[in-house]
Amino acid sequence: MKHLWRKWDTPQCRFGDFAVLCFLFVQFLDGAFTYLGVSFWGVDIEANPLIASAVQAIGLAAGLTAAKLVAASFGMLLHLRRAHNLVAFLTALYVTVAILPWTALFLSLTK
Repeated sequence: MKHLWRKWDTPQCRFGDFAVLCFLFVQFLDGAFTYLGVSFWGVDIEANPLIASAVQAIGLAAGLTAAKLVAASFGMLLHLRRAHNLVAFLTALYVTVAILPWTALFLSLTK
């Protein structure tokens, strides 16, 4: 777990830049997939109770936008603190627990 927090010493780090760009792209994809999924199946399809609560409280577009802006802000904060390994880990985690399930669900509609 220690290498997830290791700071990179160089001011310009290609790995860190790539990791944060991937993180932001995955956040965008998750927001788009969640928007489509909730529009199609309703808010009960959302597995994250924080997102579901935000959507119910302030609406689909506003709730998702707020949640994704918060997530992107924390990702950028980690990037600026040079915790690039953690940003890369969180990106892989999002792909595994958010993007792949949505993709599987959408692909199951085509059968």
